Amino acid sequence: MDLSKPHILIADDQRDVREALRLLLKSEGWNCTAVEGPAQALEAAQKKRFDVALIDLNYTRDTTSGAEGLELLRELKKIDEEIPVVVMTAWGTINVAVEAMRCGAGDFIEKPWDNPRLMSVLGNQRALGRARRRGQRLQAENTLLRGPAAEGFVAEAPSMRRLLERLARVAPSDANVLILGENGTGKGVIARLLHDASRRAEASFVKVNMGGIPQSVFEAEMFGHVRGAFTDAKSDRIGRFELADGGSLFLDEIANIPLAQQPKLLRVLEDGELERVGSSRTLKVDVRLISATNADLSAEVANGTFRKDLLFRLNTVELHLPPLRERGEDIPLLAGSFLERFGKRYQREGMRFSPSAMNALCAYAWPGNVRELSHAIERAVLMATADVLDASSLNLDSGAVAVGAGAMAQLSGNGTVTVEESEKQLVRQALEKTGGNIQRAAALLGLSRPALYRRMEKYGIEWP
Repeated sequence: MDLSKPHILIADDQRDVREALRLLLKSEGWNCTAVEGPAQALEAAQKKRFDVALIDLNYTRDTTSGAEGLELLRELKKIDEEIPVVVMTAWGTINVAVEAMRCGAGDFIEKPWDNPRLMSVLGNQRALGRARRRGQRLQAENTLLRGPAAEGFVAEAPSMRRLLERLARVAPSDANVLILGENGTGKGVIARLLHDASRRAEASFVKVNMGGIPQSVFEAEMFGHVRGAFTDAKSDRIGRFELADGGSLFLDEIANIPLAQQPKLLRVLEDGELERVGSSRTLKVDVRLISATNADLSAEVANGTFRKDLLFRLNTVELHLPPLRERGEDIPLLAGSFLERFGKRYQREGMRFSPSAMNALCAYAWPGNVRELSHAIERAVLMATADVLDASSLNLDSGAVAVGAGAMAQLSGNGTVTVEESEKQLVRQALEKTGGNIQRAAALLGLSRPALYRRMEKYGIEWP
């Protein structure tokens, strides 16, 4: 299925109507999902976002009230408020179509329809829907990007735009969010953006590095303790959950929580209740939990090192933060933002990148992601002897090249080398540089071992 084509949901109980609409719309370049009734339409709408919905008003034989279609319209709007809905009505029931428009329908079509009018209505509704969605997205994004956490935040790559849109949808809720991504991708920034765009923005945002808490003091750190609970407990102390009461609690590197402590965390998440160490008094807390990890928690569950029921509590919503090598469009913008920031910090304003420096930045794999990019620019600003940074000023590992848009651009700039040829060349270069060490070659390319093996098989590359 071509995802670039508009996608329409058709709901009509007559098979011949569905087929006629499908053939017409397919000939006009639309992807169609055609169903026979409201239940199937709602199921489809929950699985995918449609550009337009075209729905009949009556589905039960000899029924002309339109009640079924009006109810379907209302339910579709609950799933996707911005979906444009066009209703179909038989001649003589225009009053029902008017009522549908009062309920949120964008337009109506009479049966039997006129093909040019049908296509005109659908095209107009699609355009209006796209404009509304864009406006909604920009409004939500503006809300997200007004906070201090968004300083220098860049999201122009398609993968990041999708992430930001999803973030804007979930932020106002109290749903627990699990942020997944490699080290250095900015999971902490995303957590802060979630908090700043929530109804809890004026309350506390408490961050806890789960890898930095010894198991022996886990309960005291998270839940607090009372005086005399243990040798060093000289006074009462509240824990991180109480500190975050009414706000958000960000548990970074959640995979590092000891298995023995996981049931205690789970209880607080399930009941919203805790006891300080040494106390029998139960305290209620109201906390929105945000977690982050670079680990594969499903694999941890399979290995028995992470509880499945805890994972289910953590990942009501998952946000996947792409690595920098997969968002090449953002590299020049991020680099420019960091250059401006560090130029001001170290009184080196007015610095700029040479073409060779920008080419090097875009071709590099960035195994340390945005954090590594920030450090590289800061180091270059500190050490630079001129206002123009060239490739050598960046001091990047020449072997760490990216298999992506940036690297391809470097190799195929003369227009004589295909993307496939470029990728094949990069794989060979990595294997040669590492003496055939698959693990190291994969790391240089920013790939996993299985991904590298797949590319070797694809290009018929054998290595002793």
